[in-house]
Amino acid sequence: MARIMIVDDDSHVVEVIERSLRRRGHVVIVARNGQEAIRLLQVQSPDLIILDIVMPRVNGIEVCRFARSNARLVTVPILFLTVKEHIEDKITGFEAGGDDYLTKPFNLEELELRVRALLRYNDNVAPSGRLHVGIVQVDPANGEALIGGKPVELTSVEFELFYYMVSHHGQVLPTERLLQDVWGYPPGTGNASLVRMHVLNLRRKIEDDPSSPQILRTIPRHGYTLIASPQEVDSAVSDS
Repeated sequence: MARIMIVDDDSHVVEVIERSLRRRGHVVIVARNGQEAIRLLQVQSPDLIILDIVMPRVNGIEVCRFARSNARLVTVPILFLTVKEHIEDKITGFEAGGDDYLTKPFNLEELELRVRALLRYNDNVAPSGRLHVGIVQVDPANGEALIGGKPVELTSVEFELFYYMVSHHGQVLPTERLLQDVWGYPPGTGNASLVRMHVLNLRRKIEDDPSSPQILRTIPRHGYTLIASPQEVDSAVSDS
């Protein structure tokens, strides 16, 4: 059972989602607009936030930024659910700190799948142990990531992706594999842009120059790899 906050000014959407979540035993908190969401988030700590973007006065992006600026809420998974469907909108959502993005009209089964995947991060996803690879350190016990000894603040999904890539450093990881192993999507499902946006966000946080990444590399037409040493660059390229 999880505590899930729905933030949406569409009463029909709220009713449909709330009924589905309660049927699965979750506790549901409803905010009808962005202002109410911020007021509730000042005193409550949900396990997941389902967040519309287009709302009067205080929009969903502002709510997301508020959550990410609060140490108590920084790792709470945020799923955007919105009519804004363009790639620029998705980039804005992920840059604000969103963990997933689903457009309206939506399929309820897909929403439930994404909710289950996001809740994994706050429940039983416990990678086995601390890793130290080159200048990178990650510790799942406290959700800590260090680059060159300096802490990096990551959302729960960013941390899970980063830990997975560190634990498979030097390997080329296709997008499809990341969607399955990190997000928990069944084969053939999920959106490649979800991985791409999170990789971009990670680079902004861990790279000295995100436009020329030295740690989290793209292997064209094959996927991504985390490089711990110069030798792994050659190995990753030859393996691809």
